[in-house]
Amino acid sequence: MAFTISLGLWGYRQGLIVGAMTLFGFAVGAFVGGRLGPLVLSQGAKSPYAPLCAALGALLAGALAAVAVESVALGLRAKVIRRPALHLADGAGGAALIASVALGLAWVFGSVALHAPGTARLRADVQDSVILRSLNEVLPPSGPVLNALDRVDPAPSVTGPAAPVAKPSQEIATDPDVLAAGGAVVRVLGTACGLGVEGSGWAVEPGLVVTNAHVVAGSDDTTVTTQGGTELDATPVYYAPEDDLALLRVGADLPTLPISDQRDSGADAAVLGYPENGPYSVAAARLGDTTETVSEDSYGNGPVNRTIVALRGSVRSGNSGGPLVDGRGRAVGIVFAATTAGPPGGFAIPAEDVREALAKTSASVSTGACTG
Repeated sequence: MAFTISLGLWGYRQGLIVGAMTLFGFAVGAFVGGRLGPLVLSQGAKSPYAPLCAALGALLAGALAAVAVESVALGLRAKVIRRPALHLADGAGGAALIASVALGLAWVFGSVALHAPGTARLRADVQDSVILRSLNEVLPPSGPVLNALDRVDPAPSVTGPAAPVAKPSQEIATDPDVLAAGGAVVRVLGTACGLGVEGSGWAVEPGLVVTNAHVVAGSDDTTVTTQGGTELDATPVYYAPEDDLALLRVGADLPTLPISDQRDSGADAAVLGYPENGPYSVAAARLGDTTETVSEDSYGNGPVNRTIVALRGSVRSGNSGGPLVDGRGRAVGIVFAATTAGPPGGFAIPAEDVREALAKTSASVSTGACTG
């Protein structure tokens, strides 16, 4: 509220003419800058960093355009606004305009804080805010602007080191069985709390995809995309946040992965998926222990008794829901979290948990509220 009032007072001083022209200049500059920003990247708009460069380009070009237009607007205002009544009306219009912009910025910030990675502390404050809740109801946070802010899954990070095993062998990344397993791996996309969410998944049956519950939480427009670029609508048919596991029904037959519950600590493995909304990736890993632990569910609530598989290897945002496979290309786990200390590592859900979930599917299920 203080932010909105402060900008409203500034808008009153600027006036409607200056405020409107400056915002128009910023919008034009931001549009141009957003298109030019990704051009500095070698992959252009196809780069996973394109949204970031587009946002930086939009801010820089928009700011420069706003400054250029403001000087013209001030001269125009001095010529047009001469009477006290017009000054009052112009100031009131400027205050209303800039205050509305302030509310829009608060709305965007609140939407990002609800769902973007690393904002857990802010999320509770946002959810308790009457103003932001009201804005979210009046202005449902959707569309390409917000989707560009967060196109990566809100993967949890687990405090602690990677599995105490040897460094992964890179040879497994070129193993024929592991490469063949990639045909079953898909990109999972959706929108939750107004922000685009991206993760990974894999087909356990021709028309059934496995992913994490936190990847699809709160989403009602989930799709999966194959390596060939085919996009398929996905219907959640199983959703278990306590296990961070979800199953999606898709309208096409996909290659499948066999499930194995045979895991030996120290054995070679690979993490398959689409990290950071980039291209398909195979990352070498090494299996750690499979242990029972008390932790949180995909919403951060607990305690929850879970069985998890530790691993050493690269786990990045976007890998969530993707398979952890052994040297024969069999799924031995579903990746759900990265470690935060020591060498790269992460944790997976035992792949055999999927068998029990298969017996509990429905025609469709709710994916609850969004999570981060």
